[in-house]
Amino acid sequence: MESIAGRSAPLTWALNLSIIAIVILWVFPTAGLLISSFRDRDQIATSGWWSALFDSKQNIIVRSQPLKDAIKDGDYYVLTDNIFKENEGQVLAFGVSSIKPDAFKPNSSVDHRSMEVEVTNNGDYIIKSKTKMESKRGIRLFITTIEPPKFTVENYKKVLFSEGIGRSFLNTLTVTIPATIIPILVAAFAAYALAWMKFPGRALLITIIVGLLVVPLQMALIPLLKLHNTIGIGKAYLGIWLAHTGFGLPLAIFLLRNYMIGLPREIIESSKVDGATDFQIFIRIILPLSFPALASFAIFQFLWVWNDLLVATVFLGNSEDQLVMTGRLRELLGSKGGDWEILATSAFVSVAVPIVVFFMMQKYFVRGLLAGSVK
Repeated sequence: MESIAGRSAPLTWALNLSIIAIVILWVFPTAGLLISSFRDRDQIATSGWWSALFDSKQNIIVRSQPLKDAIKDGDYYVLTDNIFKENEGQVLAFGVSSIKPDAFKPNSSVDHRSMEVEVTNNGDYIIKSKTKMESKRGIRLFITTIEPPKFTVENYKKVLFSEGIGRSFLNTLTVTIPATIIPILVAAFAAYALAWMKFPGRALLITIIVGLLVVPLQMALIPLLKLHNTIGIGKAYLGIWLAHTGFGLPLAIFLLRNYMIGLPREIIESSKVDGATDFQIFIRIILPLSFPALASFAIFQFLWVWNDLLVATVFLGNSEDQLVMTGRLRELLGSKGGDWEILATSAFVSVAVPIVVFFMMQKYFVRGLLAGSVK
């Protein structure tokens, strides 16, 4: 029989293609969000993020200066200005009616309401009339223009210092860090006991923990909130820490037990022969060896708590001093649904921390997930 040692699996190419596809699907939206967070509102509305480095074609509406400000120049009253103000741009076409916004080429003179209107290639407009114009309003000019790429940090200044995201960022950290550390500590002790300590009912506890993995957390929201109100916790940080701890413990115990039970038995037995207690074995041997599994669950729990909205709304509320990032983004989406630059910037600020945490600990991720799956 031909040896198959050293031969790659026949579907390795399919696995590699799947990984590449997943990476692309994950990286491209993130890159688009980052680029959009530095663009202004008009560019986001008129072109995609992939064209951010190129000139963009835009249709804008500009109202001229009040017609009464026209200055007499010879036989005409003349009003001049530039539609781009301090910015640079190039006019491709213009119009004086919304029906045909690109009816005329630049440098053309157009008759409009007993006035002559001209828009030059560089954005200068000239409005002339033989009679004095009394209107306090200007006329609308419909401009088709080419604008160069523009990037700005004003979106971040507005989000971090004007929209309350900075406060919500700190609130989210206040919720996420304890809600990640507490279940890890509790689950580590429980996993060691279920993996290496013999006591009555251990198999039943393991079965219950596995069963809790499939129980929807929504079933426990109202009863748990009533319990918090009864014992006086109410809607406070302590309540949401305990809630996330309870919801995260089944998965944490399951992952850590699977990892710990796969550690070499000889290490545990030799330590007991040398007189080490279970606590000493747990602290000095099990925890250091279980770091990949601990890091794997930490990533799961951190991402879950950071991106959570439901539990935060139920157990923390929506007051200004307690509103988390997801709640703040929900408010921005409701009140400023057209301000895409603010939403893009806010969303990237929200996902930046989970991305950093994932890349810092991703080398332990697969090792922790696969722990205990094979012997």
